[in-house]
Amino acid sequence: MTSTHTVSLQDVEAQTTEWLEKVVIGLNLCPFAAKPQRNKQIKIEVCEGNTDEAVMETLLTELNLLESSDVADLETTLLVTPNYFQDFDDYNQFLDVADMIIEQFGWRGIYQIASFHPDYCFADVEPDDESNLTNRSPYPVFHLIREASIEKALKYYGGDADAIPDINIDRVCSLSNDEKKALFPYLFRTHG
Repeated sequence: MTSTHTVSLQDVEAQTTEWLEKVVIGLNLCPFAAKPQRNKQIKIEVCEGNTDEAVMETLLTELNLLESSDVADLETTLLVTPNYFQDFDDYNQFLDVADMIIEQFGWRGIYQIASFHPDYCFADVEPDDESNLTNRSPYPVFHLIREASIEKALKYYGGDADAIPDINIDRVCSLSNDEKKALFPYLFRTHG
């Protein structure tokens, strides 16, 4: 299904930034995101293309930019595809292509991709399960992450990193309906 509603580049960036700040950082879903956001080391790149090839090209460009940039200047990238991958299954299948790109360019162990989507659904839960909120974003997002940054953050963060997903699920499941509507307004819009 193709979306007929077009959104400006500025609106996509603003909505993605708001999600990053209010949901990811505000709910502390990623305990490592606040510092790079404060230091302006997170890039939001909007790919306006609507083909696999356009997204692959942008993905490769952004991975190469991470490769050539100092971590002090660019920690991580959120690649947003507002005009493509509205269907979660198509998005999820493309993650295999993204992983192949990382493998092909010898970046396994250097970069990884975290996935976020408005209809995100964990493999072993129902689509309407509240746990899916941890990975629901206003648009399809490929989060390009430096593995060295994850390792460094885990050392600093301490605690049990394996517990983070369960803590996040508990956190979003404890939100009231009003809080969910405020934090995830894009999930509650009616389409006329």
